[in-house]
Amino acid sequence: MAEGSRQHPLLLYVAAGAFLSFIVYTRLNLYLARRRIIKENGCKPCPYVYNKDPFLGLDVLFENIKRAKAHTFLEATLDRLNSFGTNKVNTFHTKLINYPVILTIEPENVKTILSLKFKDYSFGNRQKGFAPLLGHGIFNSDGERWANSRHLLRPNFAREQVADLSMLERHFRFLIKAVPKDGSTIDLQDLFFRMTIDTATEFLFNHSTESLRMVGHPEDDSNEDTQFAKAFQFAQADAMVSIRFGPLNGLRNHKQGDEAIRICHEYVDKWVDEAVRYREAQDVEKAAGAGKEERYVFIHELAKQTKDKKRIREELINILLAGRDTTASLLSNMFNMISRKPEIWQKLREEVEGLNGRTPSYEELRNFKYLKWCMNESLRLHPVVPGNSRLAIRDTVLPRGGGPDGTFPLFVSKGTLIAYSQYATHRRQDFFGADAEEYRPERWEHLRPGWEYLPFNGGPRICLGQQYALTEAGYVTVRMVQQFQKLECRDQGPWFESLTLTCASKNGALVGLTPAAA
Repeated sequence: MAEGSRQHPLLLYVAAGAFLSFIVYTRLNLYLARRRIIKENGCKPCPYVYNKDPFLGLDVLFENIKRAKAHTFLEATLDRLNSFGTNKVNTFHTKLINYPVILTIEPENVKTILSLKFKDYSFGNRQKGFAPLLGHGIFNSDGERWANSRHLLRPNFAREQVADLSMLERHFRFLIKAVPKDGSTIDLQDLFFRMTIDTATEFLFNHSTESLRMVGHPEDDSNEDTQFAKAFQFAQADAMVSIRFGPLNGLRNHKQGDEAIRICHEYVDKWVDEAVRYREAQDVEKAAGAGKEERYVFIHELAKQTKDKKRIREELINILLAGRDTTASLLSNMFNMISRKPEIWQKLREEVEGLNGRTPSYEELRNFKYLKWCMNESLRLHPVVPGNSRLAIRDTVLPRGGGPDGTFPLFVSKGTLIAYSQYATHRRQDFFGADAEEYRPERWEHLRPGWEYLPFNGGPRICLGQQYALTEAGYVTVRMVQQFQKLECRDQGPWFESLTLTCASKNGALVGLTPAAA
């Protein structure tokens, strides 16, 4: 017994020593491997750190929450970049609870993250925050699942689908009916969000929410289509709050957000069930030799490619988010800015005069240069997706951000969150001029930007629906310009952000409109 007792602690010491040796060995190997990467790439450390709390970064978390409530969350990034004194800083370190964070507004870094070293990064915890609403659709998945989603959806954004302007015109006529003709104040942002959910649901489900029909009819505001539109808006805002709270999100009350998501899912599931039944019936008819040529319907095409109802629902909600919010946000921000500069409205009217009042074709829309400049400038000054992030899933390197002047490569350890701000990058004077804070469409006459201008993401994940969004925004703008000879601003305050998963105007687009002479 005594001999056995002596051997027992000895074995424990040996095991503990072996375990400690393993830890030291792996740590040493990791250290040497990282030193090798740093040396081979000429990396230098970034000396700029934005944190008063170096342990948990709670100061940044609470500041983010405070700035979000004040509708100045986007400006916080600019303030942080400018907080390092006279140095021009485009990359800095910070910490957010359990994540080391690098924030950058260097186009070469963004190009590296989104394209050149695409496989070195994932979405990280962002997926968890968005998953209750978006599931694992194209905007909230990585790797093979994302590749499959893109392959599934890409054919549905062919030009012949995107260029269906007759559908846009039908909904635009309801928008026009809701605009007062006596020049009294109207919030166009509300109408734009109604129109884009109406067109997006018709494009996706073959059934429109027709929320524009409800303008002025509050007694009809409780139908399931309207309730879905409201729930969809709330669910997005709640998802964004989840992301900002990060690891502390579990402390929030999720009851209202969960109910909004339930409404959204039940609404979409109804159309998914109908589409799957339709496809099954079509398959039976074709097998019997009685098939006929079908009109294109997005949801029917998805049901043709997969019968997984949950998968169809997730992809539809992801595309609905992009189809509705990006276009409405673009229109709202643009009209907010244009209403402050009457000369821009006049130039747009002159550009479309050649149509003589008729609706434009798809090719004509694409050829209106000044219209394109106006949309580009809005997407520059107020990008609809104003910031994003990626999580490093292996040790890697960014080409810029190291050293006091930020011109050297910067080592990025596995587990680091890289945040990048299009909002701040699009305001860099070295790219867009000394008046980069001003809305001036004419700057696009000679601008040919690269990765410093990123309104629709870039690399393999570049937005599939950007032509859909630009076509609808351009069409609505042309038709508004044809219908109204004068656009007046009724909002004398500065622009403030309204952030959900996209960025609109907090004050909307308050304007007065004078109808054009018949």
